[in-house]
Amino acid sequence: MQSIIVEKPYKFVPPHRGEWWPSFIQFFDLYSIYLRKKEGVVAHEVRHADRLRASLDAGHGVMLTPNHPRTGDPLAVGYLARAARTNVFAMASWHLFNQSPFLGWAIHKMGAFSVNREGVDMQAINTAIDILNTGKRPLIIFPEGGSTRTNDRLHALLDGVSFIARAGAKKRKKRGGGQVVVHPVAIKYLFQGDLIAAADKVLTEIEQQLSWRPRRKKPIVDRVSKVGVALVALKEMEYFGAPQPGRLAERLPKLIDRLLSPLEEEWIGSAQSGGVIPRVKALRVKIMPEMVQGRLSSEERERRWDQLHDIYLAQQISCYPPDYLTSQPSVDRLLETIERFEEDLNGKARVHGHLKVVIEVGDAIVVSPERDRLATVDPLMHAIEQQLQAMINRLAEESPLIEDPLAKPKVSPAASISA
Repeated sequence: MQSIIVEKPYKFVPPHRGEWWPSFIQFFDLYSIYLRKKEGVVAHEVRHADRLRASLDAGHGVMLTPNHPRTGDPLAVGYLARAARTNVFAMASWHLFNQSPFLGWAIHKMGAFSVNREGVDMQAINTAIDILNTGKRPLIIFPEGGSTRTNDRLHALLDGVSFIARAGAKKRKKRGGGQVVVHPVAIKYLFQGDLIAAADKVLTEIEQQLSWRPRRKKPIVDRVSKVGVALVALKEMEYFGAPQPGRLAERLPKLIDRLLSPLEEEWIGSAQSGGVIPRVKALRVKIMPEMVQGRLSSEERERRWDQLHDIYLAQQISCYPPDYLTSQPSVDRLLETIERFEEDLNGKARVHGHLKVVIEVGDAIVVSPERDRLATVDPLMHAIEQQLQAMINRLAEESPLIEDPLAKPKVSPAASISA
């Protein structure tokens, strides 16, 4: 499990409001150094930064809501900030401030402030509302709540985004300060290296971990599929006692429910449904408080850590859409899949390099201070989701399909008849 849980009392980290440090970081392009080393990003492209600049010039309070496919996304948005000639504020999970002294210092100077994901953090919420009210810089909130490594799919969005946006719009309206607008921002990573070579190295190591002989003479997509099925079966053996029947589209939700439902019955009172990330957050809110306060016996603490591991596993499984490769066998979808395999098996995925990141700004969505209580779906969240997924879909088409010399060419019906 990655270190996303901090077992100590939460302490709010307010944003650094000075302009010198974020301007210094932008001027010397320091985030490029980090992204090249940690994520393998060697090129970038920003599209429609003028849309953000127009909202800032109009004096609006601005919220940016990017998708979150990789852990380096907050740094990648720095390219947009520079293109739009602005600094930003960003809501960031508290664990990021605790991973290393340097990282905590750097993201703070760039404008990040902490949020406690294991509770209702009114300091973070009020800070975000105040940023929209004053409108001095855009506010970045990642509405998926965590990185997914699933670049072409948008996961369930957290409703807190619309609450903050509306509260900011109410404050602005009350003082006659203008509008609050939301710009969805689509982030897309394009791999421009040798996919077959990169995938073969990872898959060979995983196949050896599974005690298999490396299947180098098989098409790369077949190798990925067989590894994926094997890893699911191993987890089913662990939690069900035996591999389960059916298609992956049926087995993965069952495995997630097997992990989460007993915990929800214990901590919430009944098994839940819906998006995995909101379910995970609701459980951590219940499990974590006494852990960070140090009021548990060693046995109970160990039991809860076991539960947190199960919760994390459910979250990771949710990042494996069963049709992700079959519906569009692209270079980038396959790379993301093998990265998730390696990360889930070994705790860390290697950096392959050769990534280009594209950051595209969507049209401004004007935020109403009031919500239509008769609407069954939050109209603001629906608008953000629709626009963001549409941009992601367009960007997904820029990812080339896999060209594997070992794959058998598909024969068209016409060719079969003529043969």
